[in-house]
Amino acid sequence: MEYIYGALLLHKVGKEVTEDSLKKVISATGADVDEAKVKVLVTSLKGVNIDEKLANASIATAPAPVEGKKEAPKEEKKEEPKAEAAEGLASLFG
Repeated sequence: MEYIYGALLLHKVGKEVTEDSLKKVISATGADVDEAKVKVLVTSLKGVNIDEKLANASIATAPAPVEGKKEAPKEEKKEEPKAEAAEGLASLFG
């Protein structure tokens, strides 16, 4: 996840997301840099309009309206009548 955050941070400040720049961001956090993850992320982001993807992502995560949703009936707790409980206690003390 830190690799994606690093790429987003670089994009936000207007820097190009390259292997070197991403490695610098990750190492600045104190985390160990995984060369393979850096290469895969940078390669997969080539030619991607990050601003457009972010705009679409916020729209896609909005909850869809639910039509005709009915609340489930709430079950009521069945309480034992107090008189019966008292009779049970009275039988213990005879």
